[in-house]
Amino acid sequence: MHEDVQNYYGKQLHSSADLQTNACCDQAPPEYLKPLLAQLHDEVISRYYGCGLVAPEQLEGMRILDLGSGSGRDVYLLSALVGEEGEVIGVDMTDEQLAVANRHLDYHREAFGHSKSNVRFLKGYIEELDKLDLQDGYFDIVISNCVINLSTNKAKVIADVKRLLKPGGEFFFSDVYADRRIPSALAKDPILYGECLSGALYWNDFINLSKRCGFADPRLVESRPLTIENPAIEKALGNIRFYSATYRLFNIDTLEPACEDYGQAVIYKGTLPNSRDTFTLDDHHAIEAGKVFPVCGNTWLMLEKSRFADHFEFIGNFETHYGIFAGCGLDVPFLQTSNAGAEACC
Repeated sequence: MHEDVQNYYGKQLHSSADLQTNACCDQAPPEYLKPLLAQLHDEVISRYYGCGLVAPEQLEGMRILDLGSGSGRDVYLLSALVGEEGEVIGVDMTDEQLAVANRHLDYHREAFGHSKSNVRFLKGYIEELDKLDLQDGYFDIVISNCVINLSTNKAKVIADVKRLLKPGGEFFFSDVYADRRIPSALAKDPILYGECLSGALYWNDFINLSKRCGFADPRLVESRPLTIENPAIEKALGNIRFYSATYRLFNIDTLEPACEDYGQAVIYKGTLPNSRDTFTLDDHHAIEAGKVFPVCGNTWLMLEKSRFADHFEFIGNFETHYGIFAGCGLDVPFLQTSNAGAEACC
């Protein structure tokens, strides 16, 4: 599959217009990113095949690794956001894409007013990050944009990401997921694979795989259905439904498998420049500035142990446990009836 993917992205595709489905189509960026995107080189933009936006908040000075960096669009965008004190490294296996990315190092350094480049690109497979010059516990954030689905060993990728992240660091990435497991016959189709469809994980397999790799509580940030818009490919896929989704996974070893209630709360200070009124952690945590916001123990830790800590006040501790946190998809599974008058039994 490596050779098929390299051929598809290196030789068959010359721009995003050559894609046969809408799986690798980007979403509209927020207003604050548009001026930066406008400064990127046209060739870098035209050879971009991502499916989401992987630019989380609070990036100044961060060290970021991009898995499957392609033409370098996300690397260069993030290089502007981390500033000269930050660093962004891209890893890709396709010579043609790396050539595009490396051609424009000086262009983007000058465009963003940096006295030195804060970007570099490495050739390699994302399943073999241990073979590259990458230090354990070095990165604040690892990103990826519609590439994990192309991997032939997704468990190895996710485990390596955890190894490379600092404690409290974050894996923030977009990818394509399916509503069921992909039949093996479809998984071998090079076009469907190259279009980011037949290599897509069933969403629940992804959740369980992430937990086995040490990311106890994956958080869905946003998602959208993919409509494919190619009748022949739609027919081949049958009833399988696909989604583009962005997840964030925090490297915090004390996270629990479920959302447990310790009576805690946070107050967002409104100090993130592009999120003054509301900080969105995930698709069910939109935290308004100045308001006491009850949280489970995992959410507390994701904020208190990460780069977001200075932007919150923290209320409570872990001394008293009150059971599962309401609204987190779990509840006491037992029949809820009164025991009054019931006979004793064992």
